[in-house]
Amino acid sequence: MTEHARAGGFAVSALLFVAATMPAAAAPASSALRSGIDTQYASPSIRPQDDLYRYLNGKWLDQFQIPADKGRYVSFTAVDDRTQDQLHSIVDELSHRSEATGDEDARKLADLYASFMDESRLESLGAEPLEHTFAAIDGLSSKEQIAALISRFNRTGIGAPFDLNVDPDPKDSARYAVRIVQSGLGLPDRDYYLKDDPKLKAIRDKYLVHVETMLRMAGDKDAHRSAAEILNLETALAAKQWTRIESRDPIKTYNKVALADLPQLMPGFDWTTYIEEGRLGGRTDYAIVSQPTYLAALGKLIADTPIESWRNYFKWRVLSEAAPYLSRAFVQERFAFTGTALRDIPENEPRWKRGVALLDESMGEALGKLYVRKYFPPEYKARMLALVNNLLEAYTLDIDRLDWMSAETKKGAREKLAKLSKKIGYPDHWRDYTSLEISRDDLWGNVIRASEFEYRRNIDKLGKPVDRSEWLMTPQTVNAYYNPVMNEIVFPAAILQPPFFDARADDAVNYGAIGAVIGHEMSHGFDNRGSQYDADGNLRDWFTPEDHAKFAAKTKALVAQYDAYEVVSGFHVNGELTLGENIADNSGLSIAYQAYHLSLHKKRAPVIDGFTGDQRFYLGWTQVWRGKVREAEAIERVKTDPHSPPAIRGAVPVRNQAGFYQAFGVKPGDKMYLPPADRVTIW
Repeated sequence: MTEHARAGGFAVSALLFVAATMPAAAAPASSALRSGIDTQYASPSIRPQDDLYRYLNGKWLDQFQIPADKGRYVSFTAVDDRTQDQLHSIVDELSHRSEATGDEDARKLADLYASFMDESRLESLGAEPLEHTFAAIDGLSSKEQIAALISRFNRTGIGAPFDLNVDPDPKDSARYAVRIVQSGLGLPDRDYYLKDDPKLKAIRDKYLVHVETMLRMAGDKDAHRSAAEILNLETALAAKQWTRIESRDPIKTYNKVALADLPQLMPGFDWTTYIEEGRLGGRTDYAIVSQPTYLAALGKLIADTPIESWRNYFKWRVLSEAAPYLSRAFVQERFAFTGTALRDIPENEPRWKRGVALLDESMGEALGKLYVRKYFPPEYKARMLALVNNLLEAYTLDIDRLDWMSAETKKGAREKLAKLSKKIGYPDHWRDYTSLEISRDDLWGNVIRASEFEYRRNIDKLGKPVDRSEWLMTPQTVNAYYNPVMNEIVFPAAILQPPFFDARADDAVNYGAIGAVIGHEMSHGFDNRGSQYDADGNLRDWFTPEDHAKFAAKTKALVAQYDAYEVVSGFHVNGELTLGENIADNSGLSIAYQAYHLSLHKKRAPVIDGFTGDQRFYLGWTQVWRGKVREAEAIERVKTDPHSPPAIRGAVPVRNQAGFYQAFGVKPGDKMYLPPADRVTIW
């Protein structure tokens, strides 16, 4: 979401020009404060009134080369690289520490990492770790046995035509429910199978070759025919799947079905065996089916497709999932497609980074406990809480000023804010990994057992009260989220680093960066999806019909605003897919600006490095979104990512903010100027 910022001076003439267009600040810069704005990559030839994004980031955008092992480079990437180095230092110490202290979690982390880094052993094994699973697939003699195999895949983290999750019931958020969702494609989105765009068709052709190559490496003597059958079957699945926009609709995807009625929805599938194998019996009596028409179509597809084609498909799903944990040839071939062909990334990440990623996926909280102990001072959490509380106050005050929200809806909004849960840094209770078995010489077995551990942990929630202390991200994750069913915002420790949060910088840049991120996450409670959940996290309509209409008019304008941006020739931002995130960007920035002014307590902010407080606020936002994306990666994200590209996130929201026009003296004729009637203001 952001890009690292360092203080520096530049372009005095440009700054003087800007300062001349607005009132001077009363206080001089203080030697105890730094601006937090990185000006070393600014382009003095560009006026901030014409392009604030390139004004601050232009030289970087022109000069920076995306590292060979990445599809894009943004602030999130920079902070994540820093965090990975920190985690690497922790992992390097683990073997010695675990032996000396008897720390069982540390031992398991060390053994899991060692099993991944033992390349000589993996070379000697080849595809041998998959033989048992392949034999089970070869043993499929009837369509009825597919149910047991899909259940096995769901338990072990292998892709299947549908997946099973356990989450709070959106209409009864105090209890857990099973959710069944469409899945099973090898390409990023259904459009890769169904659209005739030349770029997507080229990927499809390369995918076919990739599948054939991998199957041949695994011993399939008729790999050419098998690959064609797999692509045909995945295309048939894609044709019946819902679009990403449809699948983001919380009302359409809430379809409560009694377990006993699942055979009516998908006849011919052995649901009895699936439920037994998945340990669902006696724990729940219903499931929420996200895409019911897909399940119905899947039942017919299973019936109409030869069993041999299904055997090939399931073998491919295993092989594709396992390839990163096999010998070098499998790792390289998989990356040649998923990295280079699909996303135009020339090189794979260093093996140690992939090993650390495996620890994060498998035992994330055990690793996070060590990370927090070493790298997250308690004072960071206290300062973040102060920021969050100022944002909450700003939201509460802003509700009273909204012209599109009725008194009745405002009451519900205040209640939702009052019940918002704030999680910062790390969980209060750490996950127990006692039952997870890790072996130093069984990498693929470790991966499978870690997936089974997570499946059992989730299934065991059924019938128990919802654990509202649970985190869905690890502390070392450079990200943040809002969970509507929990009505909570969550900020892991790792994101609380520059340029998101700079403990040594003046508040202006922090409000423009992490403050706007906080506001972004809060606003998800009131975006096109989050607004459909009440203060307790239940899927319940608490807007009046008139407010819905006014909100829809504003969001329709925002969709049109973002639809206009072309990312790659022929590929525009999907304003509908990205609507929720675009609402959050615009709303979060607006609320953070109000919160920043609350924090000043009516005092004037100092000028630091020639920037006023308001200028530093908006520049803080802009530098957070400094980033570059490879073309192939950009296409994939336009099709799959509900977030707009970084350059658009950095540039578009400021044009809707009245404070930006005042801070930089933006007037008609300036390229960033939008007439007031064209600005979309929700909060």
